[in-house]
Parts: sequence; C-alpha cells; structure tokens
Amino acid sequence: MTQSSRDRSPAGDGRGVSPRDTEGAEALLARGRLAVEGRLVQASNATLYCAIELDGLSAACVYKPVAGERPLWDFPDGTLAEREVAAYEVSKAMGLDVVPPTVHRDGPYGPGMVQLWVEPDPDVDLVALSRSDDAAIRRMAVFDAVVNNADRKIGHLLPPGDGHVYGCDHGVCFSVEYKLRTVLWQWRGKKLTGEAVEALGRVEADLRSGPLRERLEALLTRDEVDATRRRVDLMLKHRIHPYPPEDWPAIPWPPM
Repeated sequence: MTQSSRDRSPAGDGRGVSPRDTEGAEALLARGRLAVEGRLVQASNATLYCAIELDGLSAACVYKPVAGERPLWDFPDGTLAEREVAAYEVSKAMGLDVVPPTVHRDGPYGPGMVQLWVEPDPDVDLVALSRSDDAAIRRMAVFDAVVNNADRKIGHLLPPGDGHVYGCDHGVCFSVEYKLRTVLWQWRGKKLTGEAVEALGRVEADLRSGPLRERLEALLTRDEVDATRRRVDLMLKHRIHPYPPEDWPAIPWPPM
C-alpha cells in the first residue's frame, strides 16, 4: 500500500501543520477531532483517509485502526499500529525524520495509528528515485536496517518535493529475526556515511537505558527492543550497510 494519492490534498480550512513541526503535528494528531473522509482501497489493512482539526490547525492524516489489521503469520496479531509508532520514535531519535509524525490514539473505529499525510510531488519518478544514490534515500536505507523493515516498497517513498523523503507503512518492522526486505540495496556492503554513524550513535546509548528504550518498550516486546539495539551495535562496529539476508526474500513483492 502507498500513502500517496494524486487527487488528495490536506484536509480542512484551518492553518496547516508541517511534518517538520513534530511537536505541533504530534499535538494535532493526538488531540485533534478526527473525521473519516474515505478509505485507501488498495491497502491490505483498513487504512482510512481523514481530516483532523484542533484549535485552528488542520491537516490530512491516515488512521489505521487495530480492528482493521489482517493477521500475519510472522508478526503477533494486533501489533502493527504500535510498530508504526515505534518506527516514528526511532526515526525522530536518530535525527533522520524519515517517518511523518505518528501517534497511537483512539478513533472512530477504536484505537489505532494516526499519521500525518505527506503528499508526494507527482513530478518525482519514484522508480528512478529508489534506484538512485540520493542522500535522502540513503538515510532511508540506514533507518530501514535499524528497524528491520520487512516491506520497503517503492510506493512507500514520499518525496514532497523539497529534497527530503519520507516513508510510510512500517507495520512489519522490529522482528527479532533478520527480515530486512527492501528495494534499497544499492549500498549493500558499502561504508556508512559520517551522517549515518552520527545518527546511529545518537540512539546507541538511548536504546540501552534511555527515554527511547522506555518509549519502545511500551510499544514492542523487550526482545524486539534488544534486537534493535543489537542491530545498531552491529552497524556501528562494522560501519557498513548490511547485506541481504540469505534465507529471506530480499525484495518485497510486488516491489511497488
């Protein structure tokens, strides 16, 4: 599923909020009035397009209720929303900001994940972008390795047109087993950038006993948090992008 849609635009008539304004966006998403406007029918899980408004601020967002999650054989039932929020917390703690502001809250169909809508630039060729050496895409590859993303498709890339790239659909991340499955393998085995090493260093201690660990343990199992820390430690030790797994499909299907 891709969050992108060519005929969607930020909802509401109030003042909008930028995904870069994480504090304002989180407050809007957590406390705003949520109104369902439609459903993204290509999604495998219930994914609702909504308008959200709070104190004159308004935006479009995606709401994925836990009740609409389809069971998966390799992830515990009813945990995808928490994994989406955990991915946002890691992205923010790393200083990469590759995941739009995301919260866990109650909604019209029960508790679930609510994420700020990011409208991608329709002039950006996503296939070419995914195969490029773009620095923003490389940041995404580093982030995916940390969260063990099992489903990084091309359509999950959201370039708003300002040089930054966001990603969506992180419900199948944080497995204890190595399940990295992505279309972004162009840096496999290559040396990490200084920026990537700094980002990994920001969360290394935090994943041991800091605030990030506390937030993640409220969303994931302790084993999953420990596995995330080990992935960070391994990347800091070897200073290279990981190689594809040998016993797991390396590219998601379909890749879009």
